[in-house]
Amino acid sequence: MNAADQLRRILHLIPRLADGEPHSLEKVSRLAGVDRSVVLKDIESISERFESPGGFVEGLQIFIDADDISVVPNHFLRPMRLTRSELLALELGLAMLRGERPPEEHRAIDGAVARLRQAVARLPDDEIADDFRVASLSAAGDLQHLRRLREAFRTRRKVRLTYRKADEEAASSRVICPYGIVFASGMWYAVAYCESSEGIRIFRLDRVDQVEQLDARYESPRGFSIDAIVGDGRAFQAPNAGTLRVRYSPRIARWIAEREGKALAADGSLTVEHPMADPDWAVRHVLQYGPDAEVLEPRAVREAIVERLRSMTER
Repeated sequence: MNAADQLRRILHLIPRLADGEPHSLEKVSRLAGVDRSVVLKDIESISERFESPGGFVEGLQIFIDADDISVVPNHFLRPMRLTRSELLALELGLAMLRGERPPEEHRAIDGAVARLRQAVARLPDDEIADDFRVASLSAAGDLQHLRRLREAFRTRRKVRLTYRKADEEAASSRVICPYGIVFASGMWYAVAYCESSEGIRIFRLDRVDQVEQLDARYESPRGFSIDAIVGDGRAFQAPNAGTLRVRYSPRIARWIAEREGKALAADGSLTVEHPMADPDWAVRHVLQYGPDAEVLEPRAVREAIVERLRSMTER
């Protein structure tokens, strides 16, 4: 298996899966002509992205359970915004494909390469400016942890998870019952019942330090729905969520508008209300956009940002 084979399979499968409906992994494997494990690795590769500009619109939500997979195309029906690196990666993939295909297919591939090069040439210099990109770079998490969580979910086994909360430096251990594995907002999440918290919690994969599959089994509650927790491309669960109201400047508003499905104001700016369970998350979210994001409310978050900037200056 090589990169060209994987690219060919992904381009073949995604249009067929991106209807929001569950598809049997066995049927998908037969359609692709590869083992089930290869299909799952292909799907994992879609989640590994780098150099995303701030406010990047995540095009797909991926849901995997024991036997099925479904792909929800949040913005799949409209033109997808690709970064310069992604366009160049597509060009490389087409070049590799050309080397393996017969001469009669080269003309079509060369035409696709020419159109890609035109797209790269048309990108403005500030489309993915360095200061606009740095805060958005993040790893989706350890894929080995993802595989162990997915296996535990498939076999309905409990997991001992070592996890670091966003506002804590030290990791803590807890036992969870995975109810679903979700890819949303550029990250993998485990939606699970946490025995320590005695409730449904969402665990972000990049904050997981260790995954240990236990012998004890569990049953998912009747009537449980992932859709009730994951919506609008986000994984969110908080019983007492507040609201973060942010104004984004015209410089970045168009990206945020695409992600949120909102209309720009007359001056090109955008004001969005985000659900907020963690004030520290709110501070990090706003700071990643620098002077292009302004907190309108709550006042506590504005004050927290001022304090964070003051402490950074003192250091």
